[in-house]
Amino acid sequence: MKRAKASSLLLFLVLCLVILAAFSTIEARKHHGKKIKIHKNKRSRHGDASLAPAPSPLPNSGPPVFNILSFGARANRVSDDSKALLKAWKSACKVTGGIVEIPVGLEFLIKPLTLQGPCRPNLVLQIDGTLLAPSKIWSSPKSSLYQWMNFKWLQNFTIKGAGTVDGQGSNWWASSQPNQKKAKRISDIKPTAMRFYKSYDIKVNDISIINSPLCHLKFDDSKRVKVKNVTISAPENSPNTDGIHLQNSQDVEILHSDIGTGLSLSLSVPFSISPILALILGFSLETGDDCVSIQTGCSNIHVHHINCGPGHGISIGGLGKDKRVAACVSNVLVENIAMRGTLYGARIKTWQGGQGSVKNVTFSDIQATDVKVPIMIDQYYCDKNVCKNQTGAVSISGVRFDGIRGTYTAQPIHLACSSSVPCIDVELVGVELEPSARYGGFQAAMCWNSYGKTSGRLAPACMDDCVRSGSDVVRRISRSREGRCW
Repeated sequence: MKRAKASSLLLFLVLCLVILAAFSTIEARKHHGKKIKIHKNKRSRHGDASLAPAPSPLPNSGPPVFNILSFGARANRVSDDSKALLKAWKSACKVTGGIVEIPVGLEFLIKPLTLQGPCRPNLVLQIDGTLLAPSKIWSSPKSSLYQWMNFKWLQNFTIKGAGTVDGQGSNWWASSQPNQKKAKRISDIKPTAMRFYKSYDIKVNDISIINSPLCHLKFDDSKRVKVKNVTISAPENSPNTDGIHLQNSQDVEILHSDIGTGLSLSLSVPFSISPILALILGFSLETGDDCVSIQTGCSNIHVHHINCGPGHGISIGGLGKDKRVAACVSNVLVENIAMRGTLYGARIKTWQGGQGSVKNVTFSDIQATDVKVPIMIDQYYCDKNVCKNQTGAVSISGVRFDGIRGTYTAQPIHLACSSSVPCIDVELVGVELEPSARYGGFQAAMCWNSYGKTSGRLAPACMDDCVRSGSDVVRRISRSREGRCW
């Protein structure tokens, strides 16, 4: 009986082992079948892996780049690459963070064009190569004579790169020389190289802008602009080639840049200088212009860490030429500037007979090296040989010259305020200027109808008498000319 029970138990165990082994085999086959099935599906969908198309870039693989060469640019300095640039621009404009690429080592001929928005945010024009304006004077519609590259209606836009924007302006400069025959002369209108209009949150970084027919970089009716680490240059035979020109623009910062727009150091006659000043100093200039020019409608402007020269220095104005409109500039800080070989240093210039105001302006920590007139307020500005004397002027108040040091070649300071509208609250603080050892014919400080105070060491000492104590009457006269500024 016991033997029978043992045999039954052994048979039951063997049967369990057989069933377990069979179940494992079936599961293994199922799993292997699934692998083969998936593999077959992949092959049936894609075929041979060597014929498969390249995968699309991942969303996080970087911003989309639109190289101008991909849109038909030839980059041979002769073929017109304007259409290719426009096509690349329009494509990038539709994409957030799009980059229009001007590749390194190549030169592209670009005719006058407008690159406009609105575009998707964070559009970038990456200039690593060279953009060339036509070398010949163009006679296209009058609107394109005002600028070569026109940027308008843009927001959150950046221009950057290690490349160059070359205005090739030599023929334009030659056409404006006084010895040109009248029949051969063209329109007096000359184009700005790069102009922004009604644009906001704009950055211009690292590029070089050279040889513009007129102004190199201009901002009209724009806000929240930052220009950093740019180089701007033009030779000494380039008239009115301002570096950076601001008009009706607010919240602008210009920093860490080198700007030099041609200056002849010959003591002859200035291109744009008041006749009174020309008579006093006995020299003039026919080339170049302001490193930075701040015009009417500008406020909250910060210019700092700039190498300026050659050229005409950093200027506010000329203001008040249009007698019907109030010329208004306020809250300007110019500091940490190196001026070398410029005609002026820190300058405010206004036309006779204008209205409006310049207020809350500081020029601070400026190193002048062989600057003809380092400090200037000129309310008799005139760009012709003769200008009619007029009463009234743009009022000037709250101007501080602080820490202006170095050498001058003609006159240390020139404050020529209007006889009818005095300058008020003018401060001279720690101004130390001495004549340059390289030049002669020095003039004494010239100060007229300016009121304010002095402090710190002043050299030459005659500057102590440049500003007088003012009365309430003087203030009322000055403020009566402010017009409709605020």
